[in-house]
Amino acid sequence: MFRTKRSGLVRRLWRSRAPAEGDGEADARTHGSGGCCLGKATKVARSNVGSEAELKALTHSILKKLKEKQLEVLLQAVESKGGARSPCLLLPSKVDTKLGQQSYSLPLLLYKVFRWPDLRNSSELKRLSCCESYGKINPELVCCNPHHMSRLCELESPPPPYSRYPMDFVKPSDSPDCGPSSTETGGPIHSAPVGLSDTLALSESSGDRSRWCVVAYWEEKTRVGRLYSVQESSLDIFYDLPQGNGFCLGQLCSDNKSPLVQMVRAKIGYGIQLTREADGVWVYNRSCYPIFIKSATLDNPDSRTLLVHKVFPGFSIKAFDFDKADCLQRPNDHEFTQQPRTGFTVQISFVKGWGQCYTRQFISSCPCWLEVIFNNR
Repeated sequence: MFRTKRSGLVRRLWRSRAPAEGDGEADARTHGSGGCCLGKATKVARSNVGSEAELKALTHSILKKLKEKQLEVLLQAVESKGGARSPCLLLPSKVDTKLGQQSYSLPLLLYKVFRWPDLRNSSELKRLSCCESYGKINPELVCCNPHHMSRLCELESPPPPYSRYPMDFVKPSDSPDCGPSSTETGGPIHSAPVGLSDTLALSESSGDRSRWCVVAYWEEKTRVGRLYSVQESSLDIFYDLPQGNGFCLGQLCSDNKSPLVQMVRAKIGYGIQLTREADGVWVYNRSCYPIFIKSATLDNPDSRTLLVHKVFPGFSIKAFDFDKADCLQRPNDHEFTQQPRTGFTVQISFVKGWGQCYTRQFISSCPCWLEVIFNNR
């Protein structure tokens, strides 16, 4: 029987749907998509949201109503897992669909089918700033591209003890391992705590007010490459990203031959997206593995120690709040008070965490990590 191109696109889209719980590959592809930051998982039984046959019939009926060009846009986004720059897929926002006993809006159903099978409510989502629908309130047409969305990383309060970690104190100058070095200079990082770039480099980078932050890439205690100055509101930091444009870690020259570093480096993949928005700086995890973040503005203001937060793939977290940072005062926090006065710092480790619950107590022991230094002026 003759099959149209549109029906072929619909079948390819269905084969590319996100695996549900029990599919075998769900854990490998979603990595805890049911929870964020503190590892809490939410398992949703298929019986609660309708059978596989019902979901397939509903999805096919929706997709068959789309134009061929719209199907191609959706397929490009889904098959590349967000790696390709796909345009917005604008569809009516008021159309509701019913799956089992649950009613879903058309955008929510597509997000559920192609990214997060456990998704229940639009309040769990954050639209990426690259999307045409970003910032719009109740538009008639809304973008339904599932890779123009992210899941919100909600912080639990109070946090469990395992997420706390001891401070990185400055090592004595006569220590055999007196701190990080740089592949660019080969010299030690002056008097800053372990993991912080030298004040001189930051001062030079922050001379231009248009540069709202600089990024340093580290492998264990060695900084690889130069500081990357950021002027655009959004920056992709990646190792291997189709159509990637931004800070490509794969192009940096590293002398580190550690098998662990090389393994983690290969897992960075699509990396992260760093975005300056009206309410602060957001980090979106585009990779297939968790990232770990430490930021002073993620903590309770009364906390005497900083926390390390775990962010799963597909999730976004508000990693830095400029207004909150200006108000923070931590007289008992050695690490915070020792940061260079030219800015505030967020540290992000790929794949491997650090702290009391890990073999690595300090981020300078993590294989591959980033240091994001904000211009606070």
